[in-house]
Parts: sequence; C-alpha cells; structure tokens
Amino acid sequence: MSNAEPFLGIELPGTGTHPASWRRADSGAEDLFTAGYWTAAVTAAESFGLDAVFVPDSFAVQPGGAGVTRGRLDAVAVAARTAAATSRVALVPQVPVTHTEAFHVSKAIAALDFATLGRAGWEVTVSEGAAQAKAFGRKDAQDATSLWAEAEEAIEVAARLWDSWEDDAEIRDVPTGRFIDRAKLHYIDFLGEHFSVKGPSITPRSPQGQPIVVVRADDPAAAEVAARRADLVRISAPDLPAAAERRRALRAAISAAGRDPDAVRVLLDLELHLADSADRALADLDELDRWAGAAHARPGREVHLLDPAQLDTLLDRIAESGAADGAVLRPLAVRASLAALEAGGRPRTRPGAVPGTFRDRLGLPRPASRYALPAGAAQ
Repeated sequence: MSNAEPFLGIELPGTGTHPASWRRADSGAEDLFTAGYWTAAVTAAESFGLDAVFVPDSFAVQPGGAGVTRGRLDAVAVAARTAAATSRVALVPQVPVTHTEAFHVSKAIAALDFATLGRAGWEVTVSEGAAQAKAFGRKDAQDATSLWAEAEEAIEVAARLWDSWEDDAEIRDVPTGRFIDRAKLHYIDFLGEHFSVKGPSITPRSPQGQPIVVVRADDPAAAEVAARRADLVRISAPDLPAAAERRRALRAAISAAGRDPDAVRVLLDLELHLADSADRALADLDELDRWAGAAHARPGREVHLLDPAQLDTLLDRIAESGAADGAVLRPLAVRASLAALEAGGRPRTRPGAVPGTFRDRLGLPRPASRYALPAGAAQ
C-alpha cells in the first residue's frame, strides 16, 4: 500500500456494538434516525484522518439489551446522505443480497460511487434465519453454504453490470443527437443457479470502474467467497498471533483461487471502548453490561478497553506484526469513542492534498471493463 500509515477504518453500528450503548447519556440515541447523527459521526471520522467508514445493515432488528430491540436505517441511504459532507473518507455500506436483487445492488453502489467521486465500497452480507426470510416471504431460510453461494453469484452479476458500460460509452454528440454509443454497452448474459440477468446496467461505469468489494470472513463459507471475490477482507481474532495465522490462511486461499494475494487487503476488526483512561473504559463497560442484564457476549474476540495512547500502541503492534494490513475499529459506544479519539488520539496524516479514490487509498489499480476491446482492435 502506498499510504504512510496502515489502513484504519471505523464501523458505525448505530449507537455502538454493545446492545445497551443507547442508554448512555452521550449516545445520541434520540437523534439516531436523523441525518445529523450520521453526518456528525462520519465527518468526525474523516477529520481524524480515518480511511473508511463501514455502515452495518440487516433486515433483522438489533438487540438493545434486557429484551429491548432497536431499529435501523438503510446503510446505502446513510452513506449517500453523508457523501456530500465528506471529501476523503471511503463510505462502505453493508448490503445483504439474500432477499435483494443483484441488479438493484449494483445500481445503488455505482450511484454511491458517483456521489462520492470514487469513494464507495460494498460490504457483502447475507440474511440468516427464518425471521428475515419470513419478512419477505419469498423463500425459506438457507444454510451458510447456500447463502454464500448465492452471494458469490450476486458479486459476479454486480461486477459484470459495472463493466457493461465501457468508460467512453457516453458520447453526448449534440449534432447527431446520440448520447450513447450503443456498441459500447454490453449484455452480460449471466445465467446461474440464483440469478438470470441479461443487462446491461442502466447506470454508466462509475469513477472506480469496479467499486471495492468487502467480505467479512466470519465463517468458512464466507471465507471461501472472500478468497475468490473480495478486494478487502475483514477478519476477527482473539489475539495478534491468531490474526496473523488467519491472514496467512486467507492469502494461501487467494493464491489457490488464481488471484494475487498482494492485491487483496486484510483488515482486523477491533472491538473496543475508548475513554480518557483504561480504568474509565473498564468502568464504562461494567455499566453497559449491567444495563444489558448480562455480560455482553463476545465469542472468539478480544475487547480492548483503552485510552487513545494505548490504541496508538496497539495499531503500531498490528503494523509491526504483519497480522493484518490495517484495522477496523468497532466501538462499543460510538460517540464516546469518537470523542475520546478527538480529545487525545494521534491524528492520522496522508501524503498529498488531493483526495483519491478508495482504490487509490488501498493501492489497487482501476480495472478495465472486461467487455472493452483492446486499444486499436476492430469493433
């Protein structure tokens, strides 16, 4: 990667990953369904120099502790609303594909790429369980293997649709009245087990050509798809040696899939709470757990209770260990952790004054359309 520092993103799961985070006086829960809440959080992340904001989404309600459930806004809509308020940070909404048409997903992410001038990503997710299936009523719940097989097809359909317009398909020839060179629009003619899509897209090729595809490798089926399809893979691990082993296994799987492992970035998820001291962070967690009615379950991952200086040390350790190409912060309480970062964190700097695309930030090239003829070739 060409960046001066390892990649660092943040996930914004509403008021926080802890189910009782909404009960904190500083949570902003009363504003959670307003544009102001999200714009303030995303611009704070950008001001601190973070590389990307990940916005979770699901068709399931969120647990709120002690039997409480919480709603959520659409992640693509949140990202689109904050696009105009930012100029550098990448915006990566989750979009589930189990009950969503791949054509619609491809169009939404391409539109976000236009709105952000090339700062869009798509974190691919699936919809597990009977409750989400019943919300749509079109099919039964699927197992993980089936869910991720369908997701892989959706990624392929979206990628083909993103390529279905060549970069110079819009000619805007006023004298002849031709807006598009139809020879540079292509049918994708995809026929799979889950999707049958002729194409082309109705959206021109976006600034990145192919927006960044993110997969969280939380289970074997997701990890297999990540190895074959993702530009950026998120992992979780109980410690840095385990993270390094996961990264090695992923790189081997990427290579076995015929891809260059150096062209795929691996980010380590860090569930954490930041305060002005580690003792204060621990006291905050104890209070959150008490509100939730039971200790917050965190299987297989470490929760970091830190002050900003200790976070800097942890990030340095990750970089030095080679356990990952960067990290994604997952705050137990979003506003509290952002405030702690702003008050005492080490601002991150980037070379150059002109913002680049998400691909530029990751050091990845802009791919050519698979349907475009080589320069000089006959039509």
